[in-house]
Amino acid sequence: MKRSRETWFSRAMRLFDRTTIDDEVWDELEELLIGADVGMNTAEKLIKALREKAGREKLNGSLVRDALEAEMLDILNIAPQGEPAAPEPPRVSLFVGVNGGGKTTSIAKYAHRLQKDGRRVLMVAADTFRAAAIDQLKKWGERARVEVIAHQPGADPGAVVYDALQAARHRQVEEVIIDTAGRLHTKYNLMEELKKIKRVAAKMDDAAPHEVILVIDATTGQNGLTQARYFTGAVGVTGIFLAKLDGTARGGIVLAICDEMRIPIKYVGTGEKLEDMAEFDAGAFVEALCA
Repeated sequence: MKRSRETWFSRAMRLFDRTTIDDEVWDELEELLIGADVGMNTAEKLIKALREKAGREKLNGSLVRDALEAEMLDILNIAPQGEPAAPEPPRVSLFVGVNGGGKTTSIAKYAHRLQKDGRRVLMVAADTFRAAAIDQLKKWGERARVEVIAHQPGADPGAVVYDALQAARHRQVEEVIIDTAGRLHTKYNLMEELKKIKRVAAKMDDAAPHEVILVIDATTGQNGLTQARYFTGAVGVTGIFLAKLDGTARGGIVLAICDEMRIPIKYVGTGEKLEDMAEFDAGAFVEALCA
């Protein structure tokens, strides 16, 4: 979070070093939060809560800073949605997102993490629209030493998913991770194809997919919030994998997504290597931003 902290949040934190917290401070704080991609609605919500708390409890200086951190933490602490505690294997994770968002790389990182934890993992190349997408997933599979189920380019993505889930059962695979075609969230036909893939998974297991993970490129800013709305409406997103978080100075988008969509951030990408991912920790995130 170094870039976000140094560019925006350290400036915001320094506002509370002033002897008096007046209207000018609140206005500057709101501008800084919006500049960090916290978003207009979330920034206004934070400022309102802080002003009321500061007035009610006669807070000043560092105590207001502490209150801001507490409000941010409250926004980020979202309970996981809808997944059974221990689904019967295989557990199916459907990854969705737009082109260029880092989806395939994030899938490989996720598969690598599960395999290191001792899970038997299978990746599914359900992006059959581009031959390059299939090749890319296979290459990541080789690097991560995870098997990839794929058909020929142009094949029915639903058929690929069906065959993969059959294979997973026969081979006693514990985790199935489905890569889907990167698609613009505004393209109706492509979103319908995504719904079809979800239905195919449900035919094998009523509870599948057990997770729908939306990969968002952190550098896209507020457009990430729009993507979250569309994909949630189409396939019921249960969690966010925020890719390229290390590459943006506007990490406040995390707050905007959690506040407006109430979808938990589950994982973050922190670099280009297989090991460069982490489970999202709200406390560590706020501490890193506000240090």
